[in-house]
Amino acid sequence: MNQVGAEISVRGVVQGVGYRYFCYRHATNLKLTGWVKNDPDGSVFVCVEGDRSAVEALIDELKVGPYGASVTRVNVKWVEFTGKYDNFEITFRGYN
Repeated sequence: MNQVGAEISVRGVVQGVGYRYFCYRHATNLKLTGWVKNDPDGSVFVCVEGDRSAVEALIDELKVGPYGASVTRVNVKWVEFTGKYDNFEITFRGYN
């Protein structure tokens, strides 16, 4: 497996529409680890690790988002896989 990490910023109408739960559900189904949170600027930030093809599949889903969302931009920064996450969670904390 090609294990990777990604830091993803999602912009648009992505808060107050169930976007974090949407991300959580897809990340969990794809067996990815990491976390998702709302940022004060109205964006959603995702820190994710796992198989590259699964991370790419999540990114494809994030570009669409849940019903009610309007995604205008998804920025992806590929980072080194650390293996430090045990699961995927919705969080309110700052950057890890």
